[in-house]
Amino acid sequence: MPYNISFISLGCAKNQVNCEQMMAAVQAAGHTIQAQPEGTDVVVVNTCGFLQSACEEAIDNILEMAELKRAGQVKKIIVTGCMTQRYKQDVLKELPEVDGILGTGSYGDICAAIDEVMRDSGLRPCHMGNIHTAPQDGARILSTPPWYAYLRIAEGCDNHCAYCVIPSLRGKYRSRPMEGLLAEARELADAGVQELLVIAQDITRYGTDLNGEHQLSSLLRELCKLDFHWIRLHYLYPDEITEDLIDTIAQEPKIVKYLDIPIQHCNDGILKAMNRRDTKAELLELFAKLRSRIPGLVLRTSLITGLPGEGEAELEELCVFLRETKIERAGVFPFSPEEGTRAAQMDHVDMEEARRRAELVVDVQSDIIDAYNESVLGTEREVLCEGFDGQAQMCFGRSYAESPDIDGRIWFEVDRDVEPGTFVTVRLTGVMDGELTGELVEE
Repeated sequence: MPYNISFISLGCAKNQVNCEQMMAAVQAAGHTIQAQPEGTDVVVVNTCGFLQSACEEAIDNILEMAELKRAGQVKKIIVTGCMTQRYKQDVLKELPEVDGILGTGSYGDICAAIDEVMRDSGLRPCHMGNIHTAPQDGARILSTPPWYAYLRIAEGCDNHCAYCVIPSLRGKYRSRPMEGLLAEARELADAGVQELLVIAQDITRYGTDLNGEHQLSSLLRELCKLDFHWIRLHYLYPDEITEDLIDTIAQEPKIVKYLDIPIQHCNDGILKAMNRRDTKAELLELFAKLRSRIPGLVLRTSLITGLPGEGEAELEELCVFLRETKIERAGVFPFSPEEGTRAAQMDHVDMEEARRRAELVVDVQSDIIDAYNESVLGTEREVLCEGFDGQAQMCFGRSYAESPDIDGRIWFEVDRDVEPGTFVTVRLTGVMDGELTGELVEE
């Protein structure tokens, strides 16, 4: 029997791809996908469970759906994703409003779970498949704007950083075979996708589990033959960036000169204790090499303050490192001691102090961003227009230097309509609330 199904996807882009696959499976089974949860038979909440704050967000969303359920606006609630994988028993015990759950190894069971909860048998289906062997392929219904889409090239992670739970939620690292990836990418290009974001927990490891060789460079060269305008890379592990990969990024014009390389910290003692394979000297050498080989490169990273072993000296070392490397984009997060990780068992500062340190690093990063923005004023940028803001009376979009959702926008004045999803040239003339502004250049 067909039902009306609504989806809420939380967390990262990799999780979003899982949700897109579930939506395609549900539609193929004859169900109707509804944008809003009100009036649906089943609402599916696809959760993140990476940090406690993500679990709290997921619980808030589930409780909102529970209110709709009590009001008769929603019949059943299914919870999927990383939080259910991590806290299966807690979800079942503490959230009686939830009618069924799927772990990260069981996204393919979504249609079966819908049928089970709608039978009103009183049973709560609990699908917890093998996270190391779960299928990765599958049709998708894109939930992004039509001009960009994600291509997830691998699942899982083998890095086992001391602060991270992802290997226990997503399993061992598994690269998708290149043939299937290229087939999916062709479909995306044929659908009119302009910007392809290549994603995985660690894209630099791609292929090493298949034949022992790094294959990201080969994959990217094949992707560049397809009809994409931009290809963007998230995330690269520092010590897996090969000379061949650097050459490919530098030589292929479709690959945007923007690299997301999470380093988390720069202090050698902290890096070693967190089971990172880098040293500060190696990171400095890598960033210098990348900037010399890839002109115009914009770097993004992730940093954690308050990690075990960080005192005031190590914090200052991180700030000096940032000023020296001038990394243009950085997400700065206070250390969250996650249950089940080795780092949580180590001595560390409390959350309030970790937040204070994060604010200090953000201040340093803000100065770097301001200097970068000032340095590009007067230049012209190719910008992907993403819409028009009626209040500001300006169009907005992104250049190669801004990735969707995590970086800012470029705002620009126009004297004609600009269709979202088209590329235009913008002369950068100013900064507004930390974001670049400019004017359309007629060609």
